[in-house]
Amino acid sequence: MPEGDTVWQTARRLHETLAGERIVRSDLRVPRLATVDLSGRDITEVAARGKHLLTRIEGGLTLHSHLRMDGAWHLYTPDERWRGGPEHQIRAILVTAERTAVGYRLPVLGLLRTAAEDSVVGHLGPDLLGPDWDPYEALRRLLSDPARPLGEALLDQRNLAGIGNVYKSELCFMAGCTPWLPVSEVPAPDHLVALAKRLLEANKTRLARATTADHRRDHRLWVYGRAGRPCRRCGTAVLAADQGAAGQERSTYWCPSCQSGPSPSTPSRPGSASPTPHQSPRR
Repeated sequence: MPEGDTVWQTARRLHETLAGERIVRSDLRVPRLATVDLSGRDITEVAARGKHLLTRIEGGLTLHSHLRMDGAWHLYTPDERWRGGPEHQIRAILVTAERTAVGYRLPVLGLLRTAAEDSVVGHLGPDLLGPDWDPYEALRRLLSDPARPLGEALLDQRNLAGIGNVYKSELCFMAGCTPWLPVSEVPAPDHLVALAKRLLEANKTRLARATTADHRRDHRLWVYGRAGRPCRRCGTAVLAADQGAAGQERSTYWCPSCQSGPSPSTPSRPGSASPTPHQSPRR
């Protein structure tokens, strides 16, 4: 699932290429938008809000998309071959005189009045990469359910908008807490919120995300994706388990030596366990 920094990069790339350009052809391939024609309108802005993309269009319209697990927007020149996926995966096409923006595998695509954007993003907490960032409000929201496991609270976009599964695991490791530790027991949660902000800010312009100081391939992350491999800090095997409500489980990685707190009780592979039920996060 794309993290907030990935969505921020996508918004910046689309904005730099499309803002101020006129749409000469549009094709929105979802049933409720199949007859919509945006041609003749200028694209005024493309902005990220957490993990949501808002393409604002002349006339007070916003094309709202969400990448979820594997959605993507690609940009092509008029004579360039499209390489983002097969034809049946295309959900949106916006053509200008110089570029074509193609949205692949978009599970969320809608058109609404710009004035009504809060109907799709108003539930989000402070955006780690947005102009509305408020660390005090983010901390208040994060701690509002004291018994909730830290990993689930970090993934809930109503608390902090922009943290995905990679940052969840990495932040818990860097804080020295397992993802199952109740948020009320997290030491210095204000420092954790500040760390989340620093990590996303540092990575928003990088081609390859890194949370360690070593940016070599396969050295950039502390624990994410490293189940069964030695912890970079202590050498203990990194564990992995699913966390979240049924149907919303996400693989979570942690070091049982470097991180304190509860862990799943019945791992079935190096670190694999049954999910811990809880309210699923809204995205």
